[in-house]
Amino acid sequence: MRQHLAWTLAAAAVLAAAPTASPAAAHHCPRLTGTWYGANRARLQQVIDAHGSCSGHRGAVATFDWDNTVTKNDVTDATLSWALRHDRLLRPARWKDTSAWLTDAADRTLTAACGTGAGAPLRTSSEPRCTDEIVQIRETGTTTSGASAFAGDWNHRRTVPQYAWVPQLFAGRTPAELASYARSARHEALTAPVGATRTLGTHTVPAYVRYYDQQRDLIRTLRRAGFEVYVVSAGAEPVTEVWSRAVGVDAAHTIAIRPVLDHRSRITVWNEGCGGVPATRGAVIPYIDGKRCWINQEVYGVRGAAAWEQQPWKLRPALAAGDADTDVTFVGDATGAHLVINRNKPELMCRAYDDADAHWLVNPMFIAPLPRRPEPYPCATTARTRPDGTLGPLRRADGSVVPDRADTVY
Repeated sequence: MRQHLAWTLAAAAVLAAAPTASPAAAHHCPRLTGTWYGANRARLQQVIDAHGSCSGHRGAVATFDWDNTVTKNDVTDATLSWALRHDRLLRPARWKDTSAWLTDAADRTLTAACGTGAGAPLRTSSEPRCTDEIVQIRETGTTTSGASAFAGDWNHRRTVPQYAWVPQLFAGRTPAELASYARSARHEALTAPVGATRTLGTHTVPAYVRYYDQQRDLIRTLRRAGFEVYVVSAGAEPVTEVWSRAVGVDAAHTIAIRPVLDHRSRITVWNEGCGGVPATRGAVIPYIDGKRCWINQEVYGVRGAAAWEQQPWKLRPALAAGDADTDVTFVGDATGAHLVINRNKPELMCRAYDDADAHWLVNPMFIAPLPRRPEPYPCATTARTRPDGTLGPLRRADGSVVPDRADTVY
């Protein structure tokens, strides 16, 4: 109750400071529809009204994660699934070349299961052992025998090798080819019934994807109210662009892992950098702090090391939405509302339930929501991932430790 009252008072102050809309303008203020948890729709509407055309503003920014935030299920994984079943991956000269962190054990396992020899299509549709290893490494970062697939040093708040690895698996293909695979996968996934699964190797994976109607409506309403809406994802950018177009977000407003192209305009295992970090083999992607960096750099034009830092109020999104710990930094940067889709991810949920600025909104997944997490989130001990990969307590801006929080919105 205290947090809800604080949020209402803060929203009222913003509204009071905004230009007063004329009665005619108010009549045409874009309105949200659909079913949301609790007061979330009303609270989102307050932010839209305060920062949008209804109050005489245009150009406020809203940023959305994609997978499991705007859609149910992961669209890059759906594309990888389609590609594996249609032999669209090309065999590398050496599997070690596909990632800066791939271990010798993973290299040997992939070589035995999939072979080598640059350029030939992998026959993953008829070689389930190869498919099995690729899916296992993507899902868990280990081989099917349990060996670590990635090792070495990386900043765990800027990248995770198995996320960066998926675009790297499409090396040798063009962005247009990858987009065509995404379109085929999209048609297949939208046609499959909700809840459908399929088998890849020995793995059972989702066979369907759905746009969340509420998020489509939110994005549509924001755009009608003069917001600049961006998608920021740790998926492959040519894939995400195919899906984001259907909610009115064009390629220029879609940010994801951007592969560096070779002289033939084909995808390489390198991706573009951010925040003063040049192109690398996956060291900097839109992931945790990397999402902030890419938003600051691509949306607000902040260059160099400053792009890693939280920016002044006017250079931050009014609204941001995410579902996982990968989103916690950029969602926390929003000035008007931090919208969280509850998938039980500890760092994000600890921030959301702590609600330090009374602007955090938690909503269950719109399709097949998770049950209540039975134990409190370990905010005070292991909720935060440090740059070295170890876990520690989550702290507020003043340095105080966030206490463990119960799961209350499900």
